[in-house]
Amino acid sequence: MWVAGVATPVLIAMLLLFVVSPSVKANDQPSAANAAVKIDNFVFGPQTITVPVGATVTWTNVDDIPHTSVSTEGVFKSKVLDTDEKFSYTFTKAGTYPYYCTIHPKMTGKVVVR
Repeated sequence: MWVAGVATPVLIAMLLLFVVSPSVKANDQPSAANAAVKIDNFVFGPQTITVPVGATVTWTNVDDIPHTSVSTEGVFKSKVLDTDEKFSYTFTKAGTYPYYCTIHPKMTGKVVVR
């Protein structure tokens, strides 16, 4: 009897958690309204980032060398970013947006907006 008396409240609590918890499917992934790209060691990281329409991407230069983040198609253009400086852009249309550093053109990245 004592075990059943303890098990009942635990069972009720577990059922409440199951009923009240939001349903998340295995393939569901949260869509972030904001995303970050870190500039470090002459690399944009991640090199390709996928975000939803309306997302703001923020580039942060953590390198001790100045860098830029400039769209190859003229969509966005940062100023020269010194260490710890940031640049943000909000993507309002779906598409693929390649970019590079104008100071170091071999540094490239891509934002995919869905």
